Amino acid sequence: MMQHLITLPILLPLLAGIILLLPPCGKNLIIRRWTAMFMALLTLIASTVLLQQLLQGGPIVYAIGTWQPPFGIVLYADPLAVLLTILTSFLTLVTTIYASRGDDKKGSFYHPLTHFLLMGVNGAFLTGDLFNLFVFFEVLLIASYALLMHKTDKQTTKAALHYVVLNLVGSSIFLIALGILYGVLGTLNMADLATKVAQLQGDDIYLVKIGGLLLLIVFALKAALLPLHLWLAATYSRAMPAVAAQFAVMTKVGIYAMMRVFTMIFGDSAGELSGMATTWLWPLALVTLVVGAVGVLASEDLRRLTANLVIVSVGTLVAMVALNNEQATAVAIYYLLHSTVGCAAMFLVADLIGLQRGKVQDRLVNSRSVAEPKLLGICFVLCAIALAGLPPLSGFIAKLWLLDAAWESKVAWVFWPIYLIVSLATLVALSRAGTSLFWHDNPQQDEQFEDAVYAGKRRSFAVLLMLAVPVLMTVFAAPLTEVSQHAAATLHNTQVAVDTVFALAKGQ
Repeated sequence: MMQHLITLPILLPLLAGIILLLPPCGKNLIIRRWTAMFMALLTLIASTVLLQQLLQGGPIVYAIGTWQPPFGIVLYADPLAVLLTILTSFLTLVTTIYASRGDDKKGSFYHPLTHFLLMGVNGAFLTGDLFNLFVFFEVLLIASYALLMHKTDKQTTKAALHYVVLNLVGSSIFLIALGILYGVLGTLNMADLATKVAQLQGDDIYLVKIGGLLLLIVFALKAALLPLHLWLAATYSRAMPAVAAQFAVMTKVGIYAMMRVFTMIFGDSAGELSGMATTWLWPLALVTLVVGAVGVLASEDLRRLTANLVIVSVGTLVAMVALNNEQATAVAIYYLLHSTVGCAAMFLVADLIGLQRGKVQDRLVNSRSVAEPKLLGICFVLCAIALAGLPPLSGFIAKLWLLDAAWESKVAWVFWPIYLIVSLATLVALSRAGTSLFWHDNPQQDEQFEDAVYAGKRRSFAVLLMLAVPVLMTVFAAPLTEVSQHAAATLHNTQVAVDTVFALAKGQ
């Protein structure tokens, strides 16, 4: 029975999307909102229960249609994958609550699309087959295309067009890579690939290396790794706030795919192809960090600043992936959870600030005071502390752990100065933003609040719910770091995944 639990993080969003398109949900906005929130909560609960089962009993494999691996498509759940489904389900729940204050009126299909996006992202995390990974990529991308267009103006359309074109190119490269790998190895099951890659000889090694490097290009595009990052800042800053907050996890799908493929398939047991991505990932990660920091300092509004912080987080995570050891992977998991929620919260805070500052919105210029300075000021400070890595929140724990992982890997001489300078740039940019938004106001406009949009209970609750995560990640840092270490150990123990998958094929 527990094996069927792995399907719920995918089936529940699919069911939710269908229900939300049908009467009475399709015609009644109130019913649609409550149904969307209930189904997101149900998906979050199912993912949490699944994680508890994994921590007690180990990874779970599910053969779709009872077709046994490597011939059938399988779902594979380990702690890393399920932690990320919990994260995605939580973001969907909170952004649904936030959007239900009125943003969901800007398009007829906002709620079904968010659940189809959730289905695609969760499917990408849980699949054990590369072709199925491509399928779920397409599901989440199609949903994201439509969600981007929910805010229809010239700038949004332009950003969405760039996003669509680049991802269509990425999908084409993905298919070419899969064709090469299948042609040489005769399988796309990840566990089966892990066993066959180590046995390659002759020219087949070079063909599979080409296929692997093409996958790296695709994942780098999804993750917004330099030089394939130019689409992100414009896309995220122009999207609807709730959509941008939910999109905070989208780059992590590409990073997860790097972790899974280049640890499980092209990891330490891959023979001549072992660690082939490290040569590329390490320098690109460091340059992405620097470019992201420059973008943060050059940002003219809070939304674009937050989008560039997403790029900084991508560079940090890919640097840890490039180190390719358990400690680096463990800190990457902890930092991924922290940075995703922190950036998502800042997107929502930026929207609330923009709604109360009139025509200047969230631009970092002098304007009238916000209507709710205490609420928004506290929210902004909490976000800034978390994202800048200052004590006492989880960002500080993640920063210390990152520096320790670099020290243990003997790359501190290059990572420490770059990362610390980037952290300083982030702190400077966030301090400047806070000063511009809350201190440098225009007294002559202080009483002109007639057109200000107050946060409201629902929006405030959503933001505070998001901000509770860095606090809880600090309070429960010990058990969460243990879970992160367990997830990293499971990911790096490729033989566990291979044995679990093929035990299913043998009926064990």
